[in-house]
Amino acid sequence: MTIIDFRKMKTEKRKISMVTAYDYWTAQIVSQSNIDCLLVGDSAAMVMHGFPSTLQATTEMMVFHTKAVARGAPNKFIVADMPFLTFRKGLQPAMICVEKLMGAGAHAVKLEGVYGHEDVIKHIVESGVPVMGHLGLTPQSIFKFGGFKVQGKNDQAAKDILNQAKALQELGCFSVVLECVPGDLAEKITGSSNIPTIGIGAGIHVDGQVLVLQDLLGSNSEFKPKFLRRFAETNEIIKSAVNNFDREVKDLKFPSLEESYL
Repeated sequence: MTIIDFRKMKTEKRKISMVTAYDYWTAQIVSQSNIDCLLVGDSAAMVMHGFPSTLQATTEMMVFHTKAVARGAPNKFIVADMPFLTFRKGLQPAMICVEKLMGAGAHAVKLEGVYGHEDVIKHIVESGVPVMGHLGLTPQSIFKFGGFKVQGKNDQAAKDILNQAKALQELGCFSVVLECVPGDLAEKITGSSNIPTIGIGAGIHVDGQVLVLQDLLGSNSEFKPKFLRRFAETNEIIKSAVNNFDREVKDLKFPSLEESYL
């Protein structure tokens, strides 16, 4: 998978599949799947480190996770998130972050929004680094939005997101994530854009879909957003396996003679 394939899949109306990955062992598993690309998301701050939002992600954290994923899935296209404010401090700090993420094994970077850092996006693209945009519910702006809420519900907000999508395309982004926006808005953006749209909570009329791997695996039974479908219930599977281990240890059934060195 390359950025050329993203555009080709949109042209041929073939859907793009994307999941997050944060560590070596899950990246290894996904590397054996048909998934098109991996996102080392700043959601690692929440999923892997237990923080309440993505704002606590740092460049060092993202580099750490990107390196692990790149080692586990060397055959997959990897996109790494630029953390909170790294692309708002000017060109030099932004390019230092980009350099570290690409050096860690990413094939592209993703950043949120567009207004106020157009020059940064343009410079990154012109430096030879593929950029994926991210619009709608941009988690790094949750305090501005007043929480994790659907964006673009009224005409003005929808028009603003549409204009941002056009701006990202003009700046040279190779694709854009649309998060938690009405399906009709996502469809309109997709139809008017030459670059692929990848949705999460953006309906079916986009060019691809992305989910957090742990969410689609059902690892958190309490997390139930409308857009999420669980494709497994690993929370129960893992609890059952661990409880079985606990029981057999205490009942002196593990390890058996066959599992012991003589």
